[in-house]
Amino acid sequence: MDDILSLYKNIKAKRQELGLSQEELAKKVGYRDRTSIAKIETGKVDLSQSKIIEFANILGVTPSCLMGWDETTDKQKTKVKAVKIPVLGRVAAGVPIEMIEDVLDYEEITEDMAKHGEYFALKIQGDSMTPRICNNDVVIVRQQDDADNGDIVIAAINGDDAVCKRLQKYNDGIALISLNPLYDPIYLKKDEIDGKPVRIIGKVVELRGKF
Repeated sequence: MDDILSLYKNIKAKRQELGLSQEELAKKVGYRDRTSIAKIETGKVDLSQSKIIEFANILGVTPSCLMGWDETTDKQKTKVKAVKIPVLGRVAAGVPIEMIEDVLDYEEITEDMAKHGEYFALKIQGDSMTPRICNNDVVIVRQQDDADNGDIVIAAINGDDAVCKRLQKYNDGIALISLNPLYDPIYLKKDEIDGKPVRIIGKVVELRGKF
């Protein structure tokens, strides 16, 4: 808890030390306006590891220093390697991720994370996964064709755009479940999975909320 509090306090302190306004820092980090920075500096937003790295690079410190672990401010140490992955607006069954042209933006993941699989990001549309995942949020997805019970997955049905749902497996099929109770689960028998077809494209491993 102390580390998290130090992180928010240090972001504010370094921003002020550099003479940056919240609006200016927001633009550098890629947020729409100062509101996001204000929430971060008051501890109302959880930052992913990659976002902490991004803040550190912009503010000219090491991620460890930003967390309050290391007071070294040598800018050469801030150049932590990151890997860019595309943010897609849609994913369809049968289309290789690398061939999809509907790229909206890019997100960064750590080099270490990238060593453990192939990743893409997907911009969520709609409210079927609220309150946890909201409209316009971005999820980081590891490409894989299967997942465990309870995992949140990206699945394609009938070759249409993929859906983001929680996976539930049964002996005779699966269910793709929305987190929003207003939406009914999608139940699929084994013959429907093969016939439609239904294909798991990847597992959601990280949520990056957007304001």
